Amino acid sequence: MKIIFMGTPDFSVRVLEALVESKHDVVAVVTQPDRPGMRGGKLIAPPVKVYAQARGLRVLQYEKVSREGIDDIRALNPDVIVTAAFGQ
Repeated sequence: MKIIFMGTPDFSVRVLEALVESKHDVVAVVTQPDRPGMRGGKLIAPPVKVYAQARGLRVLQYEKVSREGIDDIRALNPDVIVTAAFGQ
């Protein structure tokens, strides 16, 4: 089963981790864009992005999932989209 996962904060990482460890194929992870940190304004990646990149998963980042994002997701032809605290 091809899965697209949508999530952003630490809570979402636990859900994504369970999917990655399952028999299913996580074809992409959709998360919020990197945000400026408190000190110095350096961009900080969301926890889900950090986890996904460490495992070689494709990461898509959108402020809002508009037509472009929907087209990107459809092109991956997922069987299921799992969402856990995506933020929209």
